Amino acid sequence: MIIIAQTSCAPADREPVSREEFLLDTICSISIYGMGAADEKEKKEKAIDKAFELCRQLDDTLSRTKADSDIGRINAAKGEWTEVSPETIELIQKGIEYSKLSGGAFDITVGGITELWDFHAAEGEAKLPDEKEIDEAVKHVGYDNIEIEGNKVKLKDPETKLDLGAIAKGYIGDRMTETLKDSGVTSGIINLGGNVICIGSKSGGEDFNIGVELPYSDRTEIAGKIGVKDKTLVTSGVYERKIDVDGKVYHHILDTKTGYPVDTDVIGVTLTAETGKSADIDALSTICLIKGYDEGLQLIEGMDGIEAVFILKDGSVKTTEGAAFERE
Repeated sequence: MIIIAQTSCAPADREPVSREEFLLDTICSISIYGMGAADEKEKKEKAIDKAFELCRQLDDTLSRTKADSDIGRINAAKGEWTEVSPETIELIQKGIEYSKLSGGAFDITVGGITELWDFHAAEGEAKLPDEKEIDEAVKHVGYDNIEIEGNKVKLKDPETKLDLGAIAKGYIGDRMTETLKDSGVTSGIINLGGNVICIGSKSGGEDFNIGVELPYSDRTEIAGKIGVKDKTLVTSGVYERKIDVDGKVYHHILDTKTGYPVDTDVIGVTLTAETGKSADIDALSTICLIKGYDEGLQLIEGMDGIEAVFILKDGSVKTTEGAAFERE
């Protein structure tokens, strides 16, 4: 989760047009500050309408939990070819790219494992999946099971299941950004609950200040802030979705080899990149959590235009050399 610091982003006489909706299993918000010459409130409202409608459409297309989505239909096809949208093809291809990059530690065919875990269980009702079911699901994880021909997808192993949850929100954010810019937005913020995109800058060209949440806080405390303009930020943390079973906490970042939560020295990571790269750093932030600090740092430092803030189990905060991070 990234907290937008409550600092002024525009003069008092130029308040943003903002709206919140519950989408993507979280509270999503859009705030528009400037639209160039066409700066009327009605046009800002229409731009927000378009962006949220696109968000709903893409969620209906890409969600694993919706039976009539492209992903739901692929998973139900049991190895048969399934015709899907261009957006689904694009995102699956990007997911394969990062699955390969991580050596399978991040893998978009993890759906058979994720469906066994209920991280939305009410307090006191959470249960662990059956161990035999987890062991069986692990056998069917493997991005090399995915075949694509034109606008069709099939899974060579009928028991393999896709889950694009670790990359889809970033992709949707990128598409929403394109829609807002096409509508003429020159200054604004999209917040999809951990995925934040800043279009342009504050009035006068100053950076937006984005607060990075302090892990295990009450969602009002921040570890520090990052000043950005025309950037996207993604935070992933093991504290975001979790259950308590018999006094032990299990989080939602799962090991593709064991089927259980990963255990590394990183509890939270925030990545920044230029706008249009939210899907990329969505996947990369998860990879950093899975790999741990040393491998995660090496990975990000080898990439142009991406910076990282790592929060470790011992409470320390470490960053890449170019990260514009200011500690609280």
